[in-house]
Amino acid sequence: MQTNATNTTNAKITVDCSRPSGHTIHPYLFGHFVEDIRDHMEAMLAFPLQDMDFESEKSGETAVSGRWFAHTNGRNTQYALEAPALRHSGRAQRIRIMSDDEAYAGIAQTAALKGPMVYTVRIVARASIELGYVDAEAADRRTGELLGRVRIDLNSHDWRTYEAKLAVSRSCADAEFRIVVPEDHPRWKDHVSTGMLWLDHVSLIPEDSVGMVKREVIDMTRPLNAGMMRLAGNYISAYHWEHGIGPVLERPVMYNEAWGGWTSKYFGTDEFIRFCQELQVEPLICVNDGSGTAAEAARWVEYCNGSIDTPMGALRAANGHPKPHNVRYWEIGNEVWGDWQVGTCSADRFAERCKAFALAMKAIDPSIVILACGHTDPAWNKPVLEIAGEEIDYLTMHLYHGFGRFGMNRDTPAEERYKAIATFPEWTREDIRQAAELIAANPKHSHVKLAVTEYNTMYFPNTVRKGLPDEHTLGAAVANAANLNEMLRGSDMVHIGSFSDLVNGWLGGCIRVGDYYADQFRGKKPGWSGKPLTVYGTPTYEVLKLYANRDIRRLLPVDAECGTFAVQSPKQTHIGLDAVPDLDVTAGVNEDGSTVTLLIVNRSLQDVTAKLALQSFEPSGDTVLYEITGSSFEDINSVFDPERIRCTTRSVPAAAWESGYLLRKTSVYAVEFKTSKVTGGSK
Repeated sequence: MQTNATNTTNAKITVDCSRPSGHTIHPYLFGHFVEDIRDHMEAMLAFPLQDMDFESEKSGETAVSGRWFAHTNGRNTQYALEAPALRHSGRAQRIRIMSDDEAYAGIAQTAALKGPMVYTVRIVARASIELGYVDAEAADRRTGELLGRVRIDLNSHDWRTYEAKLAVSRSCADAEFRIVVPEDHPRWKDHVSTGMLWLDHVSLIPEDSVGMVKREVIDMTRPLNAGMMRLAGNYISAYHWEHGIGPVLERPVMYNEAWGGWTSKYFGTDEFIRFCQELQVEPLICVNDGSGTAAEAARWVEYCNGSIDTPMGALRAANGHPKPHNVRYWEIGNEVWGDWQVGTCSADRFAERCKAFALAMKAIDPSIVILACGHTDPAWNKPVLEIAGEEIDYLTMHLYHGFGRFGMNRDTPAEERYKAIATFPEWTREDIRQAAELIAANPKHSHVKLAVTEYNTMYFPNTVRKGLPDEHTLGAAVANAANLNEMLRGSDMVHIGSFSDLVNGWLGGCIRVGDYYADQFRGKKPGWSGKPLTVYGTPTYEVLKLYANRDIRRLLPVDAECGTFAVQSPKQTHIGLDAVPDLDVTAGVNEDGSTVTLLIVNRSLQDVTAKLALQSFEPSGDTVLYEITGSSFEDINSVFDPERIRCTTRSVPAAAWESGYLLRKTSVYAVEFKTSKVTGGSK
C-alpha cells in the first residue's frame, strides 16, 4: 500500500516533539449522550416488549392496548381496558373468557427474541377464582414452532406480582409472545363473575441484561471509553425527574412532549447512574429549566448527592441507594434558544433563569460543576456570560454540520456534498474562536470553559429522511474525525464532548440496534430485514472508539504541507472554502513521552502519499497503523453488512513513513510511534 500509486498527491507532515502543550487533554472530551428520543430507549433497554403497562390506546376494533393484540379462538371472548392496579400507572387489560367456548384466550405481541436464552417473565395480574393459571409462551410466527413455555400459577383474586423463567430455545426474528389461558384449562360454569383475567403489567427481560440495558449495548459501549455520559436532549425540558424514581410500576406514564410517544419510565435517575457505574464513566445530568423550577433542580442535586440525613437523600436511600451518587457535573438548559424547546426564551431571560438555578443547586452542593446552555451565535452567548458567567463553569455548544449552511440538497452532485460535509472542522474552529474570545473579554467570566455537549453530522435540516442514512456512511465518519481533530486542537478551552447519540434515536446513533431508522418512520417497519437482533457500529462508531483509546495526554505542534480542494457552495458562507487542506492532522504525546500519536484524516477524493518527520523523537521498532477506509465515501454499515467499514491494525516500519506512505482517499488513520529513549515526561 505504499507509493507508486496513480492519481495521488504528495504531502509532508512535520511534528515538533520537543514542544508538548502546557494543557492536558481532558478525559471527558470523548463522551457520549443518551436521550429519550424516538427509539433510543427501546433500542438500548433489554425489554423486547412494548406497552408493558398497557399505556397506549387500542389500535384496532378490539379493546387491546397498543402493540398487543387478541390471542383467542373463542367466539365470545371479550376485551376491555380498565384502571390499573393500586398505585400503578398505565391501565389494566381485562380478558373475559367464556367456558362454553372451550377456547384459549389471552393477549400476544410480536417480538424479536434471542436464544437459547432464559427470560424473566413478570406479570401483575388478578383473576376470577376459577382461573388457576396462565401460560407464558413464545412461538415462531412463521412456522408455529413453540420456542418456549412456562406455566404461571395464579393464587389470588386481588392484584399480585408473579415471576417465572421462560427458556427460549433459539433466536427468532419474528416471534410471538403470549400470555394465555390455555384451551386445556379446567372448565367452569359461566356466570356474571367468572372467566375474567386482568393484566396490569407484562414484561420480558433476558437473563444476560445489565440492569435493564441490553448486554449487547453494554458490550458495544464499553470499548468507546467514553469518560463521561450525558443524560439530556429536547425531552429534558419537559421531564420531571421525580416521576422517574421509586418503584418502576408506580412511576407515572409521561407523554414525551419533544418527540411523541411515551417517555421511558424504566430508565430514570437511578438506572442512569447504574449505567454510568457499569461503564465506569462520569455522569452529566441536564436539568429541566424549560418547564421545571430551580427548586426542582436543587432537589435533584440533593437526591443524587445528599446524605441520608437530607430529605432527598433519605428518599434515595428508601429507593435502595443509601450511598450518594455523587453527580458532579450538571447542565442547565438544552437548546433553549430553539423554537422547538419547551421553555424557549431570549438569552437575557435564560441567563437570569440559569443564574437562579445555579445558585439554588450550589446551595445544596457547592462542589458541583455547572454547564450553561450556550450557542454558536455570539449574540446568545454574550448576555449569558454577562449575567450568569460568575455562577457557571462551562458554556455549552451543539455542533451539527449539514447541507443547510451551503444551500445544498439532493440535486447537488454527491462529491460536492461530500466535500461540504468534510469541512466540519473549519466551522467548528470558528465557533470555538468566537466563544473563546467572548469568554476572555471579561475577567468575571474568563474562567469559563467550553463543552460541546452534542455534535455530529446532520445531512439535512429536516428529521424525516428517505433513502440512505448519510449519517452512517464513511463520509460522515471522515467529517466527524476531522471535527474531533479540531476539538483536540481547541482542547485548552474544550474539555467536554458528547457525541449525539449513543444508540439509535435519530439517525445519529453510533450504535445501531436492528434495522429501524426512526427518522424514516414513514417507511419500513422494524424487522423488515429479518435481522432485528443485529447490533453493530456505524463507521463513526469506529472513529470514536479509535480516538478515545489513544494514549494522548498533550498536543504537539504539527505542520502539514498538502494539496487542497474547493467546495462549490451555492450559498455564500463566512468560512473560506476555496482551499481546504486535503489532510486534517493533529498529534499528541503520552505523559511519559514514550509514545507519539498522529491522527490523520484524508478528506480528499484522492489518495495521498504522506512523508512524516518527527523532530526530537527517535522511534524504536515499527509503528502501529490504525486505518478506517472503504471503497467509497458512501460505504455504509448495515444489518446486512455490519462490518463493511471497521478499523484495522497493522505494523508499518518507521522508515516507510520517511520515504512516503499511501493514505487512501476519504479515510481516517492513527499512527503510533514509540521510543525507548524516554527523557522524563512530556511536560
